[in-house]
Amino acid sequence: MSAHYAFGPQEDDAIIKHRLLTRTTTTRGEPPLKKLQKKFMSFATEIEKDTDNISDCERLYKAFLQEINTFELPLLKSKAVVDANIREKDSFNELQVEIERQILQAQTDIEDLKKQLEQSKIERQHKEECETIRKLIYLQPPRSETEKLISDLEKEITDLEAENVACVRTLELRKKQFALLLHVVEELQISIEDEQKSIADELRAIAEEKMRIEESGSASDAMAVD
Repeated sequence: MSAHYAFGPQEDDAIIKHRLLTRTTTTRGEPPLKKLQKKFMSFATEIEKDTDNISDCERLYKAFLQEINTFELPLLKSKAVVDANIREKDSFNELQVEIERQILQAQTDIEDLKKQLEQSKIERQHKEECETIRKLIYLQPPRSETEKLISDLEKEITDLEAENVACVRTLELRKKQFALLLHVVEELQISIEDEQKSIADELRAIAEEKMRIEESGSASDAMAVD
């Protein structure tokens, strides 16, 4: 629930200002300034009388001075309070300026720290990359072993190339020998076919001759019977 006040903030300020000016500390009782005014008016009125009233004037004068002293003491206290408030306000303003300066400095420091953080991240990333590369290099064999391996590979390649050349030459020789063999086989096959044909012709001629002889013998036998 919201609080309810008898006076608003602006009315409170006006009342406080009026109380400071009139030295009224409570809402009850006669204000000190009004008391001082009454003392002064009583003293002035008594002086203006034509009667012999010196004792009364002195009494009223003393009462007026006492009232002035009574009224002045709170004023001096109020002035001291005002002066203290002014000093405190000035100190607060200086403190506020210092705080604002420190805030600006803190913001600048934060921006610088952000840049340093980004730079640190980049440097850390570079270090991690370098460390990874270093580990990869460490896992590789020494340069002497690598050079020996390369030399062995080059020698092996040279041997394979020489072997390849030898294989090519051997293959060419085998091709020529195979071609020659095919040629010989072809000539041999032709020679065999010719020989077989010649044998067949001879066998055919022998058979024909035998048949002719047999036919001649049969004819002679027939003539003899007759």
